[in-house]
Amino acid sequence: MKIKSLAIVLFVLAINSVSAQSTFDKWPAIKAFHEVISQTFHPSEEGNLEPIKARSEELMNSATAVLKSDIPAEYRTPAILASAEKLQLKSKALHKMVTAKASDADLKKSLSELHDVFHEIVGLCSEKK
Repeated sequence: MKIKSLAIVLFVLAINSVSAQSTFDKWPAIKAFHEVISQTFHPSEEGNLEPIKARSEELMNSATAVLKSDIPAEYRTPAILASAEKLQLKSKALHKMVTAKASDADLKKSLSELHDVFHEIVGLCSEKK
């Protein structure tokens, strides 16, 4: 588990490098989503699901904002648009799971999948450079 956590930390540091940082600068909605997902996903890795239980609606609204935002032209590709839609749909499903009091295992799995979609978007944006 520690190796996985280290890999994730290194990946996040890489994302915060020059290319990803400029992505966040150019696309404020994805930066705002990143703030919420990082504050809910990383605690879940340690077994703390309270942040996502308390903030699932905020995360859902942030994902919707990503999809409805003024996506920079260079990122307005079919793949990124499809991933942004997937982000919104998965965040909505996660929020419904939270409100339905789904099991912690199911919430953790859904949150992890949502986190993966976020990284998919950032990766696609980095490829556009």
